[in-house]
Amino acid sequence: MGWVPAFLAGNSETAEQTFWRTVRLDNLVVYDIGAFHGLLTLLFSRKARQVVSFEPNSRNYARLSDNVHLNKLSNVTMRKLGLGAQTQVASMEWDPMVPGGARVGEQASSGAQTEQVQIRTLDEEVANNLPPPDFIKIDVEGLELDVLRGARNTLLSSAPDLFIEIHGDTIAEKKRNAAEVAAFVMSVGYSDLHHIESGQAIDGGNTAIAAQGHLYCKSSRRTGRPA
Repeated sequence: MGWVPAFLAGNSETAEQTFWRTVRLDNLVVYDIGAFHGLLTLLFSRKARQVVSFEPNSRNYARLSDNVHLNKLSNVTMRKLGLGAQTQVASMEWDPMVPGGARVGEQASSGAQTEQVQIRTLDEEVANNLPPPDFIKIDVEGLELDVLRGARNTLLSSAPDLFIEIHGDTIAEKKRNAAEVAAFVMSVGYSDLHHIESGQAIDGGNTAIAAQGHLYCKSSRRTGRPA
């Protein structure tokens, strides 16, 4: 949420801010995976037909719920769970000073708080009567590939646009993550990949460019939708 004060102060907007200001989500179903306190959920609710927000952390989910109810949003469905490659109960840890940086499946460090959280696959969620997504935002602190693997059937059948934040503790991990994410989405039909921050098109040979920032992926199998 750090870019909000800078944006309100009139500073030059970032590439990410420009993307969210200009992206067209009219009449779409948007999934906010890793919703945190709901900043983007609130934005999506103003543009989209329906929003489904996923947040497994109890404290963050409470803030998300407060923000949804305070703004009287009638088109937002909240799911208190994480998404991954398989259904499981996992241990989540986070630093109380950085609640947006929670990690799943890591050994708790000194001073960290932990919580047992429910993980399901996106395919299971859609099969259980959630509306298929047209657009998915993913910000899950390094588990991007797991989320995508658990969404394989949905990606193949619905071909939603994807906005993916690339994570990793080191540059090497970020580069590996970017390469694996790009390879997976291309394997399920996505041929139009762009790095938000640089504007460059991403293919199998230059994924390192996307190690810092965000990937925007559009499926070649879905046409006639707002850009």
